[in-house]
Amino acid sequence: MKKHLKTALFTAFLLIAPLVMLAQTPPHPNNGGTAPGTSTNTPVGGGAPIGSGTLLLIGLAGLYGSKKVYGRWKSLEE
Repeated sequence: MKKHLKTALFTAFLLIAPLVMLAQTPPHPNNGGTAPGTSTNTPVGGGAPIGSGTLLLIGLAGLYGSKKVYGRWKSLEE
């Protein structure tokens, strides 16, 4: 009974915590204003590139998955 209560409380915490915990406020559009010599057409939040990291993550996941499949195939062969 105690184990079920702990599990239920932990699950409730994980479901409610993201609603209560807030990180930072969103940035002001166009970086808060115009500075001399800068463009005002920047995307909200900046222009951080995410494409190369995503491709690297997908590639590593593919390698890991193929290693697992190969290992299972080898174990069935024996």
